[in-house]
Amino acid sequence: MSKTVVGFMLVDAPHSALNNAGDDAGDRTDNIVRVKSIRRGRKVYPYVSGQALRYWWRDTLEKRFDWKMSPIVRETKIAFTDANPIVYDDDDVFGYMRASSKKEHKKKTGGKAVTRISPLKNSPLISVIGQAPTQDFGVMARHNGDPVPYEHEFYSTVLKGIFSLDLDSLGVFYANEKTGYKNMYPKLEEEAEEKGLTNDKENGKWFMPDEIRLKRAQDVIKALPYIQGGAKLTSHLTDVSPKFVILAALDGGNQIFMNIAKEEDGEAVIDIEAIKEVIIEYSDCLLTDVYIGRRKGFMDNLEQDITKLTEENSNIQSGSIKDAVDQFSDNIEKLMKS
Repeated sequence: MSKTVVGFMLVDAPHSALNNAGDDAGDRTDNIVRVKSIRRGRKVYPYVSGQALRYWWRDTLEKRFDWKMSPIVRETKIAFTDANPIVYDDDDVFGYMRASSKKEHKKKTGGKAVTRISPLKNSPLISVIGQAPTQDFGVMARHNGDPVPYEHEFYSTVLKGIFSLDLDSLGVFYANEKTGYKNMYPKLEEEAEEKGLTNDKENGKWFMPDEIRLKRAQDVIKALPYIQGGAKLTSHLTDVSPKFVILAALDGGNQIFMNIAKEEDGEAVIDIEAIKEVIIEYSDCLLTDVYIGRRKGFMDNLEQDITKLTEENSNIQSGSIKDAVDQFSDNIEKLMKS
């Protein structure tokens, strides 16, 4: 049995420019900042890159949960972390790749590249609604002489995203000669032995203590209500913490909640029937109840539907964002021990 946390989130972006792409080669001026967007047919969908979301998540874990973050080493055209998931929480959860040409770094890893597939995976945050971003004109006029004009884009939408957390690989480090699984190197294995990590020699695995694995897993989920970040905060101040979440654990890694949000008459909506369908179809894979969290004031029209859903299905729990996150997190200890 494999144990994977799967999650879905909506972020309310009512007046936002959260992730910018810079200027465009065809722009009429050099002083305009475009938002990141993709096209599907004739419609434009603003998005926040997966990398940006991971940066916000990591930053929240450091500031609110006191995670010890891996130092960054930079060479001319590359940068990498210390590649020590025993000491640094983020090297464990967010993964790493270290393949340096410098002698001192080759000496550290035994001359081989080490990589770790991230147990935490996430999509970009993509607009549910097709948009035509607004161009805002401003000037820098706090000086003598002519004002300096500039432009930037922003939008009003709801962003959707999915994520997963592989509980089986979190706090588990491999020494196998396989890309993504060559996590360990001789000095790190020496450190693992010194610090009392469990060694499964037959399968080439090292295990962190259970309490550390549990804390890291719970912190990742408990950080959701506190995620913060984004561009243009001084003039747009968007709260990027999720306003709607769904959490569950599955035997397997299928992202079952990927298609539950859609555009309807120019508005973002949650398809309750789609939620019902995936819960029924994957009932044999669910390892926990399904937890739904919603911030009051956001999509209030869903309240009756969600209440009815929980009344008709004993394996669906609902409440505020923090209620859903905390209640789901309480399941993780039992999952990791099973």
